Amino acid sequence: MLDFDRRYIWHPYTSINNPLPVYPVESAAGVRIRLMDGRELIDGMASWWSVIHGYSHPVLTRALQDQAGRLSHVMFGGLTHQPAVELARLLVDVLPDGLNRVFLSDSGSVAVEVAMKMALQYWQALGRPAKNRFLTLRSGYHGDTFHAMSVCDPVTGMHHVFAGNLPLYLFADRPEVGFHDQWDEADIASFAGLIEGHHRELGAVILEPIVQGAGGMRFYHPEYLRRVRSLCDRYDVLLIADEIATGFGRSGRLFACEHAGISPDIICVGKALTGGTMTLAATVATEKVGDGISGGDPGVFMHGPTFMANPLACSVAVASVNLLLASDWQARIATIEGQLEAGLSPCREMAHVREVRVLGAIGVVELRNPVNMERIQAAFVKRGVWVRPFGRLVYLMPPYCMEGADLATLTSAVVAVIDGEKEV
Repeated sequence: MLDFDRRYIWHPYTSINNPLPVYPVESAAGVRIRLMDGRELIDGMASWWSVIHGYSHPVLTRALQDQAGRLSHVMFGGLTHQPAVELARLLVDVLPDGLNRVFLSDSGSVAVEVAMKMALQYWQALGRPAKNRFLTLRSGYHGDTFHAMSVCDPVTGMHHVFAGNLPLYLFADRPEVGFHDQWDEADIASFAGLIEGHHRELGAVILEPIVQGAGGMRFYHPEYLRRVRSLCDRYDVLLIADEIATGFGRSGRLFACEHAGISPDIICVGKALTGGTMTLAATVATEKVGDGISGGDPGVFMHGPTFMANPLACSVAVASVNLLLASDWQARIATIEGQLEAGLSPCREMAHVREVRVLGAIGVVELRNPVNMERIQAAFVKRGVWVRPFGRLVYLMPPYCMEGADLATLTSAVVAVIDGEKEV
């Protein structure tokens, strides 16, 4: 199996000719991934931040099985079904105020594409086609599809090889004032200058609220987000919030926008939406955006994925969101935050570590130099944990159900492996 995989299967961000080692998985339950050789790994990544309830949760499995017996899929053009309606109703209830026009798709990157198309079509419908550019932040990441790449950081966003083929948009300096630091008005200056100077051509601002994910794993001050919302209002520019990584509790609030008390014009959610059981995402807009698009030529929104609103995914999403809301998730996130802070703090004393930062159920150790992926991955597996670093970043985003002993094992492994990196 591994030989075939090595010869024919392309894994994300790997070479087909010189692939990194992969570890064959037999099963997964709770917070553990069981390999085919019998080893068990405590999962510190929640499978790229999505498996918030742990693997094979009985409530989610039951929802999937029950729905499969009734309706596994049907096209969403001209038809609808109960799971999609229930999910849309639930999203309208829990999302920040005013977001109530729900478009369901099948991945986070597509949700971003949909949001950007909404913004472009909105201004086109209003007779202002010149507002067709985007403003975003350096150190941001919004996905791997083509237009999403255009608003990822040109360097840390991993897509620099496509630079000559992507639309050229505007990048404000990344926010430098940390989440817990004292606000400095100078931090918004770059963004304010760009939106003031280019608002006539700007259709929307797109950013990750509070937490910048794969572009740098950085946490910025809520006042920055409040100022962005205010400037978008002043200059008549839409605000798109990419909450694919932060949505559903990861930052300590149900949505990261809540840290600043703001609502965007369009929001993207995914990843944890189904508890990692199925692939599903949503782009949700305000009534103003929906009416604007529908009121102009051609009078319809021009997008329609084949597997849009898949009933299996929608059913599991309803079960996952309800499971989260019925739990004391805020207390769990606060406990995880405290344990991550305590467990990772020894890394602050290491000379080859640049910074340690924690927010909600996110713990990040930033090194001064990039890691050797093959070597460091093997070191983590040897210690019985699954941690997937990238670049200079070793980070944890555990499932919310992880108990203290397992989280201590994770943080101890991170400290030990990073300590070993100083000798390499």
